[in-house]
Amino acid sequence: MLRPAPAPAVLTALMRAARGGRRDREPPGGPRVPSFCSAPPPQPVVAAKEPFPVELKAGKNYSWCSCGHSQRQPWCDGAHKRAAPGLAPVRFSPSRDGPALLCACKRTRSPPYCDGSHRGDTVRAAPGPPRA
Repeated sequence: MLRPAPAPAVLTALMRAARGGRRDREPPGGPRVPSFCSAPPPQPVVAAKEPFPVELKAGKNYSWCSCGHSQRQPWCDGAHKRAAPGLAPVRFSPSRDGPALLCACKRTRSPPYCDGSHRGDTVRAAPGPPRA
């Protein structure tokens, strides 16, 4: 079975037409796409360098401040909306009554509960949040 040979001139013309007549190649690494997120994501500030001891009630809904800017630590007061847009409170409902240690350094890997991250050098060297 014979197949006709492709016409290189025709294919080249079609490819140029698809690119709008440009002959240039894409930049290394692929085409450049404008970024809508040019700034790095906001980072939380250290609210305190020790955890907050609290008494929690089973089934009650809580909003833990994850940005560190709240004046009602460890609870969210909405300060993230102006001071750290992009960060949101952690909403949780404990399964049992009792005391708990909630993270104050905002670096925990198990939010909202303290995991000892405040003992690290980066938290110890960090300044506390500016208070009004």
